[in-house]
Amino acid sequence: MQKYDVTLKQLLHGQASRLLRELTGSTVGKWLSVELPKVQNLRLDLLGETIEGDLFHLELQSTNDAAMPLRMAEYSLGVYRLLGQFPRQVLLYVGQAPLRMDNELRGPDAWFRYRLIDIRSLDGDSLLESEEIGDNVIAILAHLRDHKEAVRMVSRRIAGLAAGARETALGQLRILAELRHLAGAVEEETRTMPIEIDMLESEFLGPAFRRGLAEGRQEGRQEGDLAIITRLIERRFGALPSWAGEKLAALSTSELEDLSERVLDAPTLEDLLK
Repeated sequence: MQKYDVTLKQLLHGQASRLLRELTGSTVGKWLSVELPKVQNLRLDLLGETIEGDLFHLELQSTNDAAMPLRMAEYSLGVYRLLGQFPRQVLLYVGQAPLRMDNELRGPDAWFRYRLIDIRSLDGDSLLESEEIGDNVIAILAHLRDHKEAVRMVSRRIAGLAAGARETALGQLRILAELRHLAGAVEEETRTMPIEIDMLESEFLGPAFRRGLAEGRQEGRQEGDLAIITRLIERRFGALPSWAGEKLAALSTSELEDLSERVLDAPTLEDLLK
């Protein structure tokens, strides 16, 4: 589940200091990008140095893996071999299935242990109160009184961000929402966001919109395209008057596709459909 790990690492690298303080008991002063030397190279998810000078290793996991204790032990020894210091380790489980992993290895004369945290045991409402959008987005994975209300709150905060940051945060929210079956709630909030997003150029929304056009053509061609372009026009200009609906219904598939290219540039509905 690489996309979840990548998204969480992006958020934790940026604006999620409240969650990091919860996990480390300190503040991460800097992140260290290291690849541990071994016959099989090991790349940690996140290795940081706290302001006190301690090393902190945070590993992210969205599925249950019985081999995690061994992997974490190898990571710990690899860091010690490379940097001469053992890190404090946390495995943060973010998956949907119940947590079933162990957090230790035991042998006749050996015992290795690390902290294992199910993110659902953390206070998501506290993360929602954070001023950092990274904490807010990650909050939907934690324990919450109302997940859909949390999605609504996070979406509203995202709507108030600058264009570039808004698109990035919205894409991250969409990805993490899949882990809690909240993709539908995010889509619903996205439709009512009081912002204009360039659907065709957006890194996250553009492909989905273009894919929607393609699926519309395959499953009903003119009817599918009509439904999609109507939704986009209503997003831009509000509810369609009857004359506009009649004019759209009379357009061919190629005319509807051409219209989708112009909808974001037209100043008024009348200019678009003239």
